[in-house]
Amino acid sequence: MATEIQGTKYDVNYITDFSKKRNEPEWFTDIRKKALQLSETLPLPQPEKTRIVDWNFTEFEHDVAGRTLTSASELPEHVSRLVGQDEESGNLLVLQNGQAAYAALSEELKSKGVIFTDIATALREHGDLVKKYYFTEAADYDTDRLTALHAALVNSGIFLYVPKNVEVSVPLQTLFWQENPNAGLISHSIIVADNGSSVTYVENYLSEKAEGRAVANVIAEIYVGDNARVQFGAVDNLSKDVTAYVNRRGYVGRNGQLEWAIGQMNDGNTLSENYTALVGEASVTDTKAVSIGNGSQKQNFTNRIHHFGKHSESDMLIHGVQRQQANAIFNGITKIEHGASKSDGEQTQRVLMLSSDARGDANPILLIDEDDVVAGHAASVGRIDPVQLYYLMSRGISKKEAERLVIHGFLAPVVSQLPIEGVKEQLVEVIEGKVK
Repeated sequence: MATEIQGTKYDVNYITDFSKKRNEPEWFTDIRKKALQLSETLPLPQPEKTRIVDWNFTEFEHDVAGRTLTSASELPEHVSRLVGQDEESGNLLVLQNGQAAYAALSEELKSKGVIFTDIATALREHGDLVKKYYFTEAADYDTDRLTALHAALVNSGIFLYVPKNVEVSVPLQTLFWQENPNAGLISHSIIVADNGSSVTYVENYLSEKAEGRAVANVIAEIYVGDNARVQFGAVDNLSKDVTAYVNRRGYVGRNGQLEWAIGQMNDGNTLSENYTALVGEASVTDTKAVSIGNGSQKQNFTNRIHHFGKHSESDMLIHGVQRQQANAIFNGITKIEHGASKSDGEQTQRVLMLSSDARGDANPILLIDEDDVVAGHAASVGRIDPVQLYYLMSRGISKKEAERLVIHGFLAPVVSQLPIEGVKEQLVEVIEGKVK
């Protein structure tokens, strides 16, 4: 009997043929098969206060045709606005329906040994290097059913490698553009900054607002070597018919620095986890994220930072807005292990509800197993101040416009601090689109 992923039509024969068609190395196909078996027995994730058992994670079209672009200028206007200046700098990937549609990397970066390509090409041309990082230190595919499902059916993603002591001064960007309303985007991103290197990377997820039934199962692994720095930015903007599972994980070495700048703007049900392991001594991470909930969507966001190294530092700043009947859980977890002395972990979460039917919960958690540390948290959940609305409306501003101004003002302390200018500009545009 063929082994099948529970709830899907994809069995071991399908996976083997799919992998063969893409000319993937044998070790990668073996991981697909192992993950397929695990997906039958592993449980779903169990996020706190969010029921996901009836969410669609398995019904989608897997092998969807894409298109080829000769230039990023061929993108529709509403899509190309997210590209910014990256076409001019020559450092852009566009994946349409999960397939590589356009790729450009400057000759200067190529000459320095920088690799920036889609995951399928990376497996064919740099298989041994991909193997070194794929599901190794930062992430595991046997965590739960969704990680196993991801490893079995991964059909998209990117691989970015910056060699030792190479500093990339211009941002690199990937645009994941879903045109098919029933497509399953099973995307895996690997970003590696080897010792002494630095890079800024931005990825955008965008789907068309058409009626359908789609899934996004996204995993990113970020490896920051000793004395290296990565600025990672993302704007997630998937439509309401897309069920999203997003799992981004970072691994930071000695004196390494990882900065997260994330806009979580999906319109559909979303389960998201952002995890950073501060492994090396004096490693640093900074997480800034904003989100807006609309309609009746349900979302669960977990930001988790794990201190292993001495003198490691972390800071977390999360702001969320809930509108209409939206429901979201915000979990902030900072854990300092025994032996991580002189570490400093801080977190702040704030949630604003604009409707009596909206709900937002902020759950700050500190887990401290070491005495000689500094740690703290702040959290607030509240409804919009009617005095603010009254003041604005008394100046002739409509209630809808007043709410728009309040939302921008509430999110501004986070957006203004985002370290990546391109992410900041894209995020402001997406926020404006959601609150109009």
